[in-house]
Amino acid sequence: MTHGSGRVRQLRLVVEAEDFEAALAFFRDVLGMPEQESYSGDGGAEVRILDAGRATLELSNPAQVEFIDRVETDGGRSDRIRVAFEVDDTAAVTDELVDAGAELEASARETPWRSVNARLRGPAGLQLTIFQELD
Repeated sequence: MTHGSGRVRQLRLVVEAEDFEAALAFFRDVLGMPEQESYSGDGGAEVRILDAGRATLELSNPAQVEFIDRVETDGGRSDRIRVAFEVDDTAAVTDELVDAGAELEASARETPWRSVNARLRGPAGLQLTIFQELD
């Protein structure tokens, strides 16, 4: 697969976080997403752009979402938008994120597509999938 050959050069997910400092600490310091840029503006406006590695957009039809939910959870339902992060060790990262305040929605488990996935509820109400590719 060739990267960077399409029109879109970057995917940027923009999230409004009521508790900005807590969300920043969670994603930057605990999950380990390095800060690329930061900007401050009038009225206390703040933004931090964190490096998430390679970005993709995964489009799934309702039948696929139902299948993923059966595989990844104990009957939990995906939000319309769920943010997935690839890591080296799903279980260890999931434990760290739970210790940092994330709510565990589904523990780490191997999927038919050879990954280990866990599901969490993180800051700003984001539903997160933490996954580790096995192949």
